[in-house]
Amino acid sequence: MTDFGYFLASEEFTPAELLEQARAAEQAGFTCLALSDHYHPWTGDQGQSPFVWSMIGALAQVSSLPVTTFVTCPTVRMHPAVNAQAVATSGVLTGNRFRFGVGSGEALNEHILGDAWPAVDVRLEMLEEAVHVIRSLQTGDEVTHRGKHYTVENARLYTVPEEPVPIYVSGFGPKAAALAGRIGDGFVTMTPDSDLVGQFRRAGGGQKPVLGGVKVCWGADKEEAVKTAHRLWPTQFLPGELGQVLPNPAHFEQASTLVTEETVADGMVCGNDADEHAKAMQAYVDAGFDEVYVGQIGPDQQGFFDFYRSSILPRLTGP
Repeated sequence: MTDFGYFLASEEFTPAELLEQARAAEQAGFTCLALSDHYHPWTGDQGQSPFVWSMIGALAQVSSLPVTTFVTCPTVRMHPAVNAQAVATSGVLTGNRFRFGVGSGEALNEHILGDAWPAVDVRLEMLEEAVHVIRSLQTGDEVTHRGKHYTVENARLYTVPEEPVPIYVSGFGPKAAALAGRIGDGFVTMTPDSDLVGQFRRAGGGQKPVLGGVKVCWGADKEEAVKTAHRLWPTQFLPGELGQVLPNPAHFEQASTLVTEETVADGMVCGNDADEHAKAMQAYVDAGFDEVYVGQIGPDQQGFFDFYRSSILPRLTGP
């Protein structure tokens, strides 16, 4: 059975709003939470970027649902040894309900300390080494590591969860899917691509969980919902590697002038047609995903949760 979760967009909402959404998601019948990890929002109109580790601690106090980062880049902005401590503490605070989603990152968030932004093959290499360091430290043993990209000297975590936090690796192409299959406890990807799921499973992923997500803009007026989605998330429709290499929200705003409302209307579910919402979620189920997360764009969160509680989740989960 596929589990259906809610995606908490830290680029768009304040900490208090995210906590309220987590409560509402649990009440509506969602069974898990995902939370984005950003230093900057994609655009100024989104306007938020709370610190992910503070949010996980707070979520542990207001919700009993499992929470997964969608996703953290553990390679540049924070050293893997520091990420390991944050991961372990989150595992303890949530009672082993935290899963660490990781990816190779975006320059938008990782350039802030002045580090060069590596080519994709180097980023994947750094990600693999970072995952090794984090896993080693989760044992609670003293770790010394001298690798190609990272050094750890006599480090030990004294607060660790009873079970190591699962590490789910994100990917949008065959190289990342293969890496996820080789080193991940699961796979995260944002399109219902059965071929990519198959690549992950053949590369060693086997029956490990596959997680995906989709954004929608529920609203009684479809035209207004399209306008809201176009204003807040045009970046969803930028092609190629722009999402990984543009360094500032201003650059994303410039690129997003090429995205029209028609593009958003054609590529994202907006409005209150229950068939369209259910179809978007079902596409992930049909592609072999184990967990599917949906995020609501814009301010009408309660309307969204009421709609999904009554009209969508019962259709997806059955009696």
